Amino acid sequence: MIELLIANLPMVLCLMMGMALMIVEVFLPGFGLPGISGIALVGIGVVIAGINYGAVTAVGLLLVLIAVLAVVISLVLNHVVRGGGNSKIFLRETQDLNPQEDMKAFVGRKGEAKSMLRPAGIGDFDGVRLNVVTEGGFVDAGTAIEIVNVIGNRIIVKPC
Repeated sequence: MIELLIANLPMVLCLMMGMALMIVEVFLPGFGLPGISGIALVGIGVVIAGINYGAVTAVGLLLVLIAVLAVVISLVLNHVVRGGGNSKIFLRETQDLNPQEDMKAFVGRKGEAKSMLRPAGIGDFDGVRLNVVTEGGFVDAGTAIEIVNVIGNRIIVKPC
């Protein structure tokens, strides 16, 4: 048994290292050195198997390697997505964000016009700078303003 392992050691090492490099390539962006090296090593291992044991054995070995590689990559990706690895790179749940409802919290707040509102400009509400629109007229910079309504992304103000 040991003699068989020693005789096939170059083939086994090529196949194992090739599979490991292809698994590493799954997690690296692009098609780079690990992927190319992995494919080359698997190819060398299959050629060695073909020389030693025949073409049918080499094709069978290649099919088994592809199946094993697919299962291993699937299991590793599934583990990472479920939170086993760096789970911050995958979005697991969505949040229903409604910016209009969030901005409705500003209705009734008083602030100061930081720029001249004609009718659009910038208002400061307790240190929060917002793009605002007046109800119609011009408002000078430094005038006290109040948020009266929020429609979509428009914040409507009036002078106090």
